[in-house]
Amino acid sequence: MVEHVSPGASALPAVFRRVLRRRCPQCERGPLFRSYARLHPSCSECGLVYRREQGAQTGSMYLTAAVNQVFAALVIGCIWIFFDWSVVRSLVVGVPLVALFSVLFLPLSMALWVGVEYATDVGNREDWTQLR
Repeated sequence: MVEHVSPGASALPAVFRRVLRRRCPQCERGPLFRSYARLHPSCSECGLVYRREQGAQTGSMYLTAAVNQVFAALVIGCIWIFFDWSVVRSLVVGVPLVALFSVLFLPLSMALWVGVEYATDVGNREDWTQLR
């Protein structure tokens, strides 16, 4: 179901709902990914270019790193508080959990960053943006 946004409405909630569904932030019809964590170059429906410049996904890298560090801290805290494990056992359990979370969070981070860039451009009233 395509969600239409009126020109006066705030674009931010619509854009983030769309990218969380892994759809184009502009038209919601085209897919963001061609495979796991591999962005399409552009939307197959409206032509929106997802990576308009070199290093466009750098913000996604920082977002992933920050969220992963918070998750790792939570895992360490939970292991320390709720279990009386040795350091080795804590590492054997904690490291794979954090690694798995990192791999699973990457596509979400990439999608969110596409949404951040697009919402910023809509907010700046870039002439090429046309939220539908």
